[in-house]
Amino acid sequence: MTTALPEYEIFALRYATMARRRQEAFMAFDPHDGPYPIDYFVWVIRGAGRTIMVDTGFSQEASVRRKRQFLCSPIDAIAKLGIAPGDVKDVIVTHLHYDHAGNVHMLPNARLHLQEKELQYATGKYMKYDVMRHAYDVDDVVHIVRGVYDQRVDFYAGDADFAPGIQLVYVGGHTAGLQGVRVHTERGWVVLASDAAHYYANLHKESPFPIIFHVGDMLEGFRKLMKLADTPDHLVPGHDPLVRARYPAWKDGDSEIVMLHKAPLTPLDIPAL
Repeated sequence: MTTALPEYEIFALRYATMARRRQEAFMAFDPHDGPYPIDYFVWVIRGAGRTIMVDTGFSQEASVRRKRQFLCSPIDAIAKLGIAPGDVKDVIVTHLHYDHAGNVHMLPNARLHLQEKELQYATGKYMKYDVMRHAYDVDDVVHIVRGVYDQRVDFYAGDADFAPGIQLVYVGGHTAGLQGVRVHTERGWVVLASDAAHYYANLHKESPFPIIFHVGDMLEGFRKLMKLADTPDHLVPGHDPLVRARYPAWKDGDSEIVMLHKAPLTPLDIPAL
């Protein structure tokens, strides 16, 4: 007898934003320049008696230092869903960039789930180069290392079954150890790409975001993630404001939290590059 997989809820919570130009979003030259804002999200997976946070965002201090518009602490944001910091028992860290791996010290009961390659990369020889370490915050990395010594980090070496209906998907590309998350929901398998694809257009036009460790791995990652998502509408990029525009708000009038386990409200329409 086949056991039915749990159907999880997935929430995308926006905690910061920033004005950018379209040409900043693509490694290849894009002649269609214009405003192209970037949103910053963390995600919550809930169901089968578990509450799992995917990434932990950055702090207000980091937002000032990096000139981002800070909307709220990601840890305060999850409180809207009735989740206290101590309730979070698991955090899937997609990678260790400052906007994904801050605030872990504010989740005292959480185990951290990370590709081993990512910590090796973030503490290895490439960090001697300004351009490679720019998106890392050394204090965030130190918190992860302390977590290792405190025996609260679980390491993975590639794709893995995290729990029934939740899979870790090794991608690399953007960083050496970046991973996405595949989640079974009421509408099928949804894939959280994180920074494997910042925007829908990066993915669907196969034009990578310019912060990148290995171009070939990122391009291969686009296709790998597409195969794992039930449809193109089941693959969710990591920073695209269209996510908030396309998915239903968790509560009427509050689009800072949207429900990815529900079907999009609008068709996927990717502007030409």
